[in-house]
Amino acid sequence: MLGGSTAFAQSGLRYNNEPRYSTNQSIEGLSIYPNPAVANGKLYIESTKNEPKEVELYNVVGKKVFTTTVNNRELNLPYSVNAGIYVMKIKESNATATRKIVVK
Repeated sequence: MLGGSTAFAQSGLRYNNEPRYSTNQSIEGLSIYPNPAVANGKLYIESTKNEPKEVELYNVVGKKVFTTTVNNRELNLPYSVNAGIYVMKIKESNATATRKIVVK
């Protein structure tokens, strides 16, 4: 029993009637460079479709440190993103992807 709830079903991997796995497609032809990136520098995010992308950046403890929408392939890292290791979550249409990003 999780938190007093019996909504977790063994078959189907569901919790509170939601699937425990992602049903989204991955982003076709996703490329992020340079990696490692330079603090206060630029990242380039490309994909086959090159549609606008929602980008979220998380630090190693899972705190969201940055969020933006990229309409072209260029992302300027803000001054608040210091050197370190980050996880980038990218959404393009109904497709999502996560990547590890290193900032020097």
